Amino acid sequence: MITLKSVTLRRGARVLLDSASVSINPGEHVGLVGRNGAGKTTLFGLLDGSLHEDAGEFARPVQWRLAQVAQEMPSTTDSATDFVIAGDGALLAAREEVCLAEADGDGERLAHAYMHLHDAGEHDASARAQALILGLGFKTSELNQPVDSFSGGWRMRLQLARALMCPSDLLLLDEPTNHLDLDALVWLETWLTRYEGTMLVISHDREFLDAVSTVTLHIENAQLTRYGGNYSVFEETRAQQLELQQNAYARQQEKIAHLQGFITRFKAKATKARQAQSRVKALERIERLAPVLASADFTFEFSPPANLPNPMLTMSNACFGYPPAADAPSGTSPTVIVRQVSRSVMAGQRIGILGANGQGKSTLVKTIARVLACTSGAISEGKGLRVGYFAQQELDVLRPDDTPLEHMLRLAKESMQAGQSDREQDLRSFLGTFKFSGDMVKQRVGTMSGGEKARLVLCMIVWRRPNLLLLDEPTNHLDLATREALSMALNEFEGTVMLVSHDRSLLRSVCDEFWLVSRGGVDDFTGDLDDYQRYLLDEARRNRETLRESLKGAREAVGQLPAADLAARKAPANLKRLSRDQERVEQALHALQKEQHSLAESLSTTHAAPAMADLGRRMNEIAEQLAALEEQWLSLADQIDNATRPISS
Repeated sequence: MITLKSVTLRRGARVLLDSASVSINPGEHVGLVGRNGAGKTTLFGLLDGSLHEDAGEFARPVQWRLAQVAQEMPSTTDSATDFVIAGDGALLAAREEVCLAEADGDGERLAHAYMHLHDAGEHDASARAQALILGLGFKTSELNQPVDSFSGGWRMRLQLARALMCPSDLLLLDEPTNHLDLDALVWLETWLTRYEGTMLVISHDREFLDAVSTVTLHIENAQLTRYGGNYSVFEETRAQQLELQQNAYARQQEKIAHLQGFITRFKAKATKARQAQSRVKALERIERLAPVLASADFTFEFSPPANLPNPMLTMSNACFGYPPAADAPSGTSPTVIVRQVSRSVMAGQRIGILGANGQGKSTLVKTIARVLACTSGAISEGKGLRVGYFAQQELDVLRPDDTPLEHMLRLAKESMQAGQSDREQDLRSFLGTFKFSGDMVKQRVGTMSGGEKARLVLCMIVWRRPNLLLLDEPTNHLDLATREALSMALNEFEGTVMLVSHDRSLLRSVCDEFWLVSRGGVDDFTGDLDDYQRYLLDEARRNRETLRESLKGAREAVGQLPAADLAARKAPANLKRLSRDQERVEQALHALQKEQHSLAESLSTTHAAPAMADLGRRMNEIAEQLAALEEQWLSLADQIDNATRPISS
């Protein structure tokens, strides 16, 4: 059990916990909620041992193994699979002990080392790591790519996979969904609900919290309050408590006013002096209740668009993708992700854009936002179209060395509209409505938090008075209150909204229709978000089954191709050779797996130390050989797939 008894915790001069007490039981899944700056991440520091209480008592079972997502961006040439495996500290320690035992030459030590290595899961470490990586949205072809080849958001996904790889009794997750698409988020929810240890998660995604938590811990006014139930239960219970508190305060104020009135009227009269003095003492004995202060929540609204073209835009056989790299050979074709899209976007539509990771959602939005050009086809814009674009990476539209005021001054010069002012004082006032006041208007954007950058992007969008909003994961760094403000503003917006988000609460409240970007096309999705979640789980299940069956079925699938089709291939002789090579690899895999199973059974019985050492050493060799053969099989499968692909006319 984790216990805090009258704990005080400071960061600098700020008191984040003041004599706070709470208990967390083994196996509980806790959602940690509170406003930004309330002390949630600081509390994690206490739990992981990087910070210590300034007063009171904190206790965590010493034998508990801790796992959490490292916040620093990894930089390494290790493959994605090896990087995630390295999150299993027990496995790494067992590997190290094998190396030391081999160098020592002690047969008994080596035997025990190999037993520990087997118990630590060496035989299926790669499979476990790759299941985590694929679940978080990576492709099979990326499993062995170096970590440094991925962008920052993808490397943070690898950090999450690494934390999940670590056997743990206590799992701390601080905003784990920030870099995830909806498909990866659904997978993560499923994984976390099966986690058997104690878990604390900080998140601003209410549906995610509802799915993974059974207890809610609320930080407010330097105190910790425990609520049984998920976030929705907490929200309802807290609202009832606040109403009761406000009613009790109002009744107390009436009583105080009544006593004070009696004292004022009769304190000067000799006949009533004793009663008045009694009322004074009663008044002094009252334990004053605090009023429920209305939280100064952030709110904003979009100005009515100057005009509403209809249609907003029309796509005609449009293909979306990326141009060749600057250093690509002359004549290199662009990379096409979404093909032959012909549809219109009408005034007033509220479109949620769905699709698994890598299918082209952001590419579609970037092209409509004019960041990318169509690779072919055309997009025709309605007269007076004015786009407000929220990029998934805020710095795609912000300059890190500029201040909020400099951003607004530049924006005012570039896109002045009727009725807008470019006076510095007016722009300062406008920034103030988005909580940029005082010295913050002259703070470099690069030094701001993710939430502050997101608010600045929203500020700039609102100032432009758009009639088409293109929002690509706008809630990544927003707290619950700001997400609620965004949802309300979008519902009152009179223009058109196209939204990509993993925040299902926002999608449900804003969108009334969905487009599905999948398999290189864009189609209407006729179900709701619950249907889409089931679709994602079914797709993930099918993908796992396909991978599981591929070792058995790929060669047969090639062999079943009609002779006429095989004759039409570019290189039938090469195909036969590849098929024979793949068959030999499969036979070798089968033999090694059979030997591995036999050795695992043998290791569970008693042997002399030298024999145990030999068995363990052979298990290690088999694991390495299996990994190499699996990689060889995948390479052959790719080559066969290319060889059996129809020839373009």
